Amino acid sequence: MSQSDFVLLTGRSNPTLAHAIGKILKTEVSEPISLFSDGEIRVRIAPNLRRRMVYIIQSTSMPVNDHLMELLFMIDAAKRASAAEVTVVVPYYGYARQDRKEMSRVPISASVVAALLSNAGADRIVTLDIHSEQQEGFTQKPWDNLYGSYSVLPLIKKRNLTDLVVAAPDKGGMLKAAAYAKLLGVSKIAVVYKKRDVLLNNVSNTLAMIGDVKEKDVLIVDDMIDTAGTIVNAANYLKKKGARSIRVTATHGVFSGEAMKKVEDSAIEEMIITDTIAHRDEVKNNPKITIVSVAPLLAEAIRRITTGESVSRDLIL
Repeated sequence: MSQSDFVLLTGRSNPTLAHAIGKILKTEVSEPISLFSDGEIRVRIAPNLRRRMVYIIQSTSMPVNDHLMELLFMIDAAKRASAAEVTVVVPYYGYARQDRKEMSRVPISASVVAALLSNAGADRIVTLDIHSEQQEGFTQKPWDNLYGSYSVLPLIKKRNLTDLVVAAPDKGGMLKAAAYAKLLGVSKIAVVYKKRDVLLNNVSNTLAMIGDVKEKDVLIVDDMIDTAGTIVNAANYLKKKGARSIRVTATHGVFSGEAMKKVEDSAIEEMIITDTIAHRDEVKNNPKITIVSVAPLLAEAIRRITTGESVSRDLIL
């Protein structure tokens, strides 16, 4: 694969991750975003894009709307510059949790975002642990959804946890917990039930659990940690049920509001996350937090897309 075959661009959401991907692929990463004095976003791409494959690496993390607009403008600029194909690599896909009508008179925001990307000119979408995989059906463009397990499993295996139980923090996480258990060769699974009020944001109450965690090492798996209320409630509940140790792994560490304080005050011994989101120093320096990079995974996906190889083979775990 020649460096002349493709171009890497990044917005301002996570340039560190983008440059890590570029280093692996031995390719320069262009940062075309600047601001006008009134705060309007300006995009000016330096490299020639004509008839070249373009990869735009941009998480739509906080501030979500700013980063989404940057992504849309970069897509449009690339298409107007005669790029052969534009692939948007969105490690963290904002609005993904708003993927259905859970009550009357609400939008399906995740569908709107997919339409915006498609209409702006994206030819392909690459994500990591999208909140619900049916979102790939929100557009007819090719959509490759990779999994953070590819990056975090080697580290988990190094922990040499004995008598391990893989746990889901809610009923919706059972499939993910089962997948992790299979990959780790574990036969024991637990699930914590919760009751959620759909009229309130980020509010849940732990009720009960299925499974035995007494004197067991427990690994709770989830796709993201936002306010950390659900995951902390589940961890504390499992500790009360006799768990010997509790670790958490999640692909996306959002950590909004008082999330870090909740984690610090919880029964969680270690929380393994990835760098799909650019983490602030409070997160990076916390002794309970371990950050694993997804740059090798995304770099390999980009390489395979460029060469026409299968993305799913060995990468989707």
